[in-house]
Amino acid sequence: MKVALTGTPGVGKTCASSLVGTIEVVSVHELAEKCHAVVGFDEERDTVEVDIDTLADAVSRIEGDVMLEGHLSHLLGVEQAIVLRCSPTVLRQRLAAKGWSDAKVRENVEAEAIDVILIEAIEAVTRVCEIDTSSMRVEDVARAIEEILSGESEKYPVGHVDWSQEVFDWF
Repeated sequence: MKVALTGTPGVGKTCASSLVGTIEVVSVHELAEKCHAVVGFDEERDTVEVDIDTLADAVSRIEGDVMLEGHLSHLLGVEQAIVLRCSPTVLRQRLAAKGWSDAKVRENVEAEAIDVILIEAIEAVTRVCEIDTSSMRVEDVARAIEEILSGESEKYPVGHVDWSQEVFDWF
């Protein structure tokens, strides 16, 4: 089975996936470079441009169970998506601490606030779960991922994470 571990940059995908031991983890970023799916660089947004079709083709050739870690992973023909979520306020702090530009922080905080990755995942994948990482230790996030992988997905239904009140408080 191919599982996507996805979410807005900064929600904890890379850290949590490094602690998951029950399935092989593949970095989508590394795979994109390896299969020559990186087709450019968007200077304005400070991000690489990826050919999703080339990347999806590479994923289709992977055999066995694998968890694809990266914010594009839900677009790559997977059977299940685990969407990590994070409070926009906490996410802003995390991204700023990484030294990201104000524009890049704002773009990603806004994407999280309006559920961009979650909506994309729901549209692309039949089985979707979500985990709120805002106040979780990375070990606990990894444990939640392991629970989902072992079949306990009902603990993490789509729709239980809601940032609307937090966003309304901004105004």
